[in-house]
Amino acid sequence: MIKVLIVDDHALVRMGIRRLLEDLPDMEVVAEAESGEVALALVKLHQPDVVLLDMKMPGIDGWEVTRRLTKTNPQVKVIAVTALSIDPLPSRMLQLGAMGYLTKESGLEEMAAAIRKVVMGEKYLSAEIAQKMAINSLQAPRDTPFDQLSEREMQVMLMITSGMNVQEIADRLFLSSKTINGYRYRMFEKLAIKNDVELTYLAMKHRVIEQPCDSLQDE
Repeated sequence: MIKVLIVDDHALVRMGIRRLLEDLPDMEVVAEAESGEVALALVKLHQPDVVLLDMKMPGIDGWEVTRRLTKTNPQVKVIAVTALSIDPLPSRMLQLGAMGYLTKESGLEEMAAAIRKVVMGEKYLSAEIAQKMAINSLQAPRDTPFDQLSEREMQVMLMITSGMNVQEIADRLFLSSKTINGYRYRMFEKLAIKNDVELTYLAMKHRVIEQPCDSLQDE
């Protein structure tokens, strides 16, 4: 029996995934978590085989959960489940240690296939994401300036663009505000921008983050 932990800050999403998996004879949902902090605690308690992990959550996000699990519980297979399908995020998550990357539009058959595959030690990408990554790999130079950021810089970028301030990020990552600002300034230099607002719009432009609303897309 494959033990699965579902991590998402939306109760309806967790319920939907649980109902999809409950009917499968070879899988058991052992627990649900609404945050990264709870997810890390439940991994210790239940020792799941697979964690279906939402990337965008309040508190410790999916990026940080993956980084920590890779170091402390490498036997646990992480599958990122997100609305974002544009590289470099899928590539970076796989580099960080995730074994799979699914979009939230994935159906039961694909989700089940991904879980079974990563349990066997193989990586899984949805067909849509794999195709986009293949196309990007043929393009030189790459389309997005975010490729040049380090893993930690990417994480800080995602937290900044989600609306968190420097002190909040420092507290969540157990780092000093001075260290976080150091990452910010290096990002600004690499991306040729001056502030967090420009960082957010650049990330939206390259579809590294979701547009917050339709009106922004029309501006």
